[in-house]
Amino acid sequence: MSYLGISAGFHDAAVSVVDNNGDILFAGHSERYTRVKNDPEICPEILGEAANYDIDHIAFYERPWMHNYQQWRSGQKSYGPWTARGAVEKHLGIWYNSHSKTPVSNYPHHLSHAAAGFQTSPFDWAAVVVIDAIGEMDTVSIYRAWYDREGRAQYQRLWRQGYPHSIGLFYSAVTSKVGLRPMEDEYVTMGMAAYGDIHWKKELRRRVIDDQGSIVFKHNCHIGLPEGIFDNANKESLAASAQSLTEEMVMSIMVQAKQLTKCDNLVYMGGVALNCVANSNLGELFDNIWIMPNPGDAGSSLGAAALAYGKRLNWQTPYLGTEISGDYPVNRVLDELLANQIVGVASGRAEFGPRALGNRSLLADPRGDDIKDRVNEIKRRQRFRPFAPAILAEYVDDYFVMPPNQSTSPYMQVVAQCRQPDQFPAIIHYDGTSRVQTVHKDCGSGLRELLEKWYFLTGCPMLLNTSLNIRGEPMVNTRLDADRFETEYGIKVIS
Repeated sequence: MSYLGISAGFHDAAVSVVDNNGDILFAGHSERYTRVKNDPEICPEILGEAANYDIDHIAFYERPWMHNYQQWRSGQKSYGPWTARGAVEKHLGIWYNSHSKTPVSNYPHHLSHAAAGFQTSPFDWAAVVVIDAIGEMDTVSIYRAWYDREGRAQYQRLWRQGYPHSIGLFYSAVTSKVGLRPMEDEYVTMGMAAYGDIHWKKELRRRVIDDQGSIVFKHNCHIGLPEGIFDNANKESLAASAQSLTEEMVMSIMVQAKQLTKCDNLVYMGGVALNCVANSNLGELFDNIWIMPNPGDAGSSLGAAALAYGKRLNWQTPYLGTEISGDYPVNRVLDELLANQIVGVASGRAEFGPRALGNRSLLADPRGDDIKDRVNEIKRRQRFRPFAPAILAEYVDDYFVMPPNQSTSPYMQVVAQCRQPDQFPAIIHYDGTSRVQTVHKDCGSGLRELLEKWYFLTGCPMLLNTSLNIRGEPMVNTRLDADRFETEYGIKVIS
């Protein structure tokens, strides 16, 4: 059997295919095909790739009736289908006509998040925490997860918080207040926070939050922050204050998870799990941490397929999407880096998740004083935006102070202080940190060999690594996309 998992209808639609051995055959984002950022709908092109596998079961990532109930509660008047089959038919369109007799299942939104994390993790049992903006009526969930004697995943929910009390909605409201796009630019707010102080933290807590430990809010942040109060706030300081409060609230949830489960293994999922600054604190409580590299709603397509399959998935690599055939062009990329310091690479299968990890990347020499500004100009981004270093894993401790119990970061999920910031100005943020990607020998990408050869030639074990796109556009997916990028932005993209 093969299981098709779907997340669609809200933002960043995605599909995943899992076979009856637990192998992940395909996982991709619809936006990469339509070129519409955060496209909420499944497109025919991505279904065409999924159709390369015989689909025996369709799994939807949430309960449509509960999603409609949430929309009603929040004052929205547009409702979708009320049944799982109706939702699948709506989102799969014509493709569904030839699969109308295929069994369909659906699962609670937060449970799909949890399964995407736990069933790809290396753990036999774990505390599973889900924190997002809103999933049906849930905003925070804590589970105990384990495998039974038959190897089937079991989930026991121990605690929840519900709408409208939401860390994710709070952070999105602040994102909007500082002039950015909510549900898209939250990571920019996180970067902006390094430039401010926490001047507004006390006022945010007083005006917006009722009980920080239980995540109870005085104000429904779904409609934004209270009007008038923060209108004249310095944007950077408002971002810094919100970031600090968010870190405290996340840690209060993690303390509860540790107390309730008595477990040293943490699986963390949901959109808030993309806040890598907050993630850097998690090792203070847990010895072992797994955040699947696509913890948001798109990753729940894999969670739905995992729940339908029922057992542990064979997680090997995040490179699960569209393939650009051919060997990774190590030597040609090296030549371009040595000649011009910046190069695009589009090779192999695309990353599943919001971060480029070497197969759809814009790479650069991290040592140049002007590199950060040049790359930000190429990507049409604000000049304050930071970039990540991809570093050979065995050298990370020589160059970065990694967070406790998080000595590796293969998916750019934590930040770390750089030991030699003056030597690598292109990958150092204003506060001296970097969002580190440790590249291991079994990473699944030619990026490892590229870094090895780059280190041999230059003595530098890292490269600046950012996604191959410009601001507001999805990452390059196909060679045709790469050609377009090369022509429009004047950067050589090698496959």
